Amino acid sequence: MPGPVGRGRVMRVLGIESSCDETGVALFEAGTGLLAHALHSQVALHAPYGGVVPELASRDHIRRILPLVRRVFEEAGIGLAAIDGVAYTAGPGLVGALLVGASVGRSLAYALGVPAIAVHHMEGHLLAPLLESPAPAFPFLALLVSGGHTQLVEVRALGDYRVLGDTLDDAAGEAFDKTAKLLGLPYPGGPALAALAEQGRPGRFRFTRPMVDRPGLDFSFSGLKTQVLTTVRALGTPLDDQARADIAYAFEEAVVETLVLKCRRALEQTGLERLVVAGGVGANRRLRAALSELMAQRGGAVFYPRPEFCTDNGAMIAHAGCLRLQAGERAPLAIEVHARWPLAAIGHRTP
Repeated sequence: MPGPVGRGRVMRVLGIESSCDETGVALFEAGTGLLAHALHSQVALHAPYGGVVPELASRDHIRRILPLVRRVFEEAGIGLAAIDGVAYTAGPGLVGALLVGASVGRSLAYALGVPAIAVHHMEGHLLAPLLESPAPAFPFLALLVSGGHTQLVEVRALGDYRVLGDTLDDAAGEAFDKTAKLLGLPYPGGPALAALAEQGRPGRFRFTRPMVDRPGLDFSFSGLKTQVLTTVRALGTPLDDQARADIAYAFEEAVVETLVLKCRRALEQTGLERLVVAGGVGANRRLRAALSELMAQRGGAVFYPRPEFCTDNGAMIAHAGCLRLQAGERAPLAIEVHARWPLAAIGHRTP
């Protein structure tokens, strides 16, 4: 079995991310930070299908993962023997894709005689702003807006999470992608819609801010997507470029105002004055500006990961894994992944 970690040196952890359509690998050193990271995106592979094809995703992870591992070690200028642990994403995500990274990560750790740790994908996102300087201190409120997840989480400490608001149907990221498809934008739709919205004019369209007229912090964006569909049908096709831009503007405005209002409610409810924003939608410039304004008005602080770490990446997994390994946690020899894995269920895991 693996021996003690980091004996006589700081801890270095290899992180592997393969939950969906991006293969990410990184090396993280406690006290120093990120040593190297590499990412391969499958956007071009899935674009002809308008979305992620799970079998193609898994096969591409198999092709890419070992070359990326070699690359980060070369860039960091260290050898395999220099690492003290391996972290890999174990869920949630596509089972086939997860199994690729988990199998490589767990097997590599066993071969090197170092411990492994299975990382929750959303915990990786949640802690990604801690990679930056200045890093937020615990406790803080986290807005997670990644793929099929939109959540508000009270973060008291590592593994001490209370989900305050969750997605009831479509998450913000899903609504972005589906609305982009309605407007005839290419895959991936979210960034394309945000770019189009910059050309839009305010006031021509207004969409409902979903679930803001009732108590609670849960999210529901499926109705907003349906309003866009109704508007598009009423205008008739093909839409002219300005109409598409105006719809994109109004849609983005509705999503941003909804997220900001729910963040305000959560901050008031918890009394917290530090806000962390993470996940792909967290890179949206309009959202960042609105949340920065909110926290400035409250006299608080807002923290974001750099844009390249908003989407899936190996750095956030290496970092979260390092924190878990330092806390004495270990993954068993069995390789387990979870397509569904509630964030609130992970807690503090025993070594």
